[in-house]
Amino acid sequence: MHKLYIGNLNENVTAEDLGKTFDEHKIPYSGQFLMKTGYAFVDCPDDHWAMKAIETFSGKVELQGKRIEVEHSVPKKQRTRKLQIRNIPPHLQWEVLDGLMAQCGTVENCEQVNTDCETAVVNVTYASREHARQAEELIPLKILAHNNFVGRLIGKEGKNLKKIEQDTDTKITISPLQDLTLYNPERTITVKGPVEACCLAEVEVMKKIREAYENDIAAMNQQTHLIPGLNLGALGLFPSSSNMPPPPPGNAVGGAAYGCFGAPEQETVHVYIPAQAVGAIIGKKGQHIKQLSRFAGASIKIAPAETPDAKTRMVIVTGPPEAQFKAQGRIYGKLKEENFFGPKEEVKLETHIKMAASAAGRVIGKGGKTVTELQNLTAADVVVPRDQTPDENDQVIVKINGHFYASQLAQRKIRDILTQVKPPQKGGMAMGPGPQPQGFTEMGSPTQGLSQDHQQRRK
Repeated sequence: MHKLYIGNLNENVTAEDLGKTFDEHKIPYSGQFLMKTGYAFVDCPDDHWAMKAIETFSGKVELQGKRIEVEHSVPKKQRTRKLQIRNIPPHLQWEVLDGLMAQCGTVENCEQVNTDCETAVVNVTYASREHARQAEELIPLKILAHNNFVGRLIGKEGKNLKKIEQDTDTKITISPLQDLTLYNPERTITVKGPVEACCLAEVEVMKKIREAYENDIAAMNQQTHLIPGLNLGALGLFPSSSNMPPPPPGNAVGGAAYGCFGAPEQETVHVYIPAQAVGAIIGKKGQHIKQLSRFAGASIKIAPAETPDAKTRMVIVTGPPEAQFKAQGRIYGKLKEENFFGPKEEVKLETHIKMAASAAGRVIGKGGKTVTELQNLTAADVVVPRDQTPDENDQVIVKINGHFYASQLAQRKIRDILTQVKPPQKGGMAMGPGPQPQGFTEMGSPTQGLSQDHQQRRK
């Protein structure tokens, strides 16, 4: 007789249920099923039928909502010394397999099991339990995941990853950010532990990655129409395998085309990030910010803190419109990955651009009409602080606050308005939020600090 172990059973499964399942698949068995909580044992007539049961049931047949696992039952004394290696490809030379098994210790016995499959199965008995345990962990499970999702897999302070390790009794490591390149945005997740534990860990890891992927796709489906004419998938902000929604037909929202003849206009935008996120943006020895700059084709610099206890830091991004889109998109994504915002919290950042003081009225509009329309169209907060004193270049700032797509559309629409005032000027600069100059208003509703400003101008 050959005893089988049947695992991953629903606690409500009975011996009658298992007997019926074996009968339906015409797998003979002897005696009664020995039922335990969550698992059971049964005898098969010979080794042939035992292997047939394993091939038929294990991981393939569902019983009361759970896929059952079937394998040889090993006596307690040998349980940690005997292993079964399955799915050995026919082209693998036995000398190579022997070498792999010998790396873990002394092999007392190795016998091939006859099966109807093309792949081979062998039972291996090691001289000690320690050697067998090492053999189980010889070949770790490796998963490739896009860097955009890894931060959410790790969780705040590593809580998500630690929980998976504790629940599955595995050790999980992730390749460092330094291994990323412009052409390889994926990181390697390595799972070590017994085969069954690695399988459980793989399910939990993929569940987190799938959740992050679906959240990103949902966000893109909702917001991609805000930036017409751009192929978001081609910008590298999301994995190339993402099912990007097609760009909307026409150009209903308007906006300057990114592909223009001649040299593209250089723009400067100041993006304000949490002060504690500066290290994540820079990366070890400045590697991340250098890669980001090369990827986007933009100059990216981080200004010194305005005060020792400043809560935000200014990131200066200089480049043409598409470079702005790429660079700012990656900055938003990095803050999400590194959990500077909650899992269900939308990343919203403040950005500043400069404009000629004479153009401020065009952005505000009569009675604040234009800026109100901007906010309604883009879903971003747009504020031209009142009572500004123009700088030495006779320029003032406009503040934009919102999620990535909202901020991008607001920036483009404002630039469009400015081009109608007079020919494009090179390098619109921005100011920092830091300490507000006298007369600045707080970020608020479309009419706060806007219609008043317009009324003052009319006076």
